[in-house]
Amino acid sequence: MRIITLNLNGIRSAYNKGLLEWFGRQDADILCVQELKAQADDMPPDMLAPLGYHGCFHYAEKKGYSGVGLYSRRKPDKVIVGLGIPEFDAEGRYIEAQFGNLSVVSLYLPSGSSGEERQAVKFKFLEAFMPHLVQLRHSGRDIIVCGDWNIAHTEKDLKNWRGNRKNSGFLPEERAWLTQLFDEVGFVDVFRKLHPELEAYTWWSNRGQAWAKDVGWRIDYQIATPGIAAKAVTTGIYKEQRFSDHAPLMVDYQKDLA
Repeated sequence: MRIITLNLNGIRSAYNKGLLEWFGRQDADILCVQELKAQADDMPPDMLAPLGYHGCFHYAEKKGYSGVGLYSRRKPDKVIVGLGIPEFDAEGRYIEAQFGNLSVVSLYLPSGSSGEERQAVKFKFLEAFMPHLVQLRHSGRDIIVCGDWNIAHTEKDLKNWRGNRKNSGFLPEERAWLTQLFDEVGFVDVFRKLHPELEAYTWWSNRGQAWAKDVGWRIDYQIATPGIAAKAVTTGIYKEQRFSDHAPLMVDYQKDLA
């Protein structure tokens, strides 16, 4: 089972850069996407259901903003749109597709980089989201939460960690939140499980020469419950083509999509 996650920074922009053609060559079972920056009316059939895949989406109320989606080779048994928290659901940040005993989530966690107001929203989201993650962890289901978490967990997860210790995405409180998710709740960072020491990134600022110099951040994750995490066999970050300021994160699991 191959699962890919990618923040598109605009689905129309990513399609114009060849995303569909690339996706068609990946033999993926599921593609989770974030930051659609589009509404249903903006998306033609090849965005709603590309290459025979089933698409499901959580759009933001604000046009040209946020939004998440999930494409699956087989139709989900059930789709859950949103967290049931109106403030955050209005921003289109969570969609969960269920296949047998497996739940795959596409998540776009808020960024706080634009200022104190949005950082406060981010902290509020973290506080509200943790109980949901605990509930998922103890549901008895296999869970894989894919997406842009907007937090680099450790010093290995961003190039310039010394200069970012007071910046959103690497604040001590944010990092401690992820540590709690892993060490106390029991979720697993799949990439880090397979590559404990590798310094590799999924997002690069458009400023300066960040991409050319590989001055990046690892903020896109597949975070899973232990049973399914143990079935992850290979993972990679695709950098041969650029579809957005993020790179696709791919994981292969020794499991069939039920």
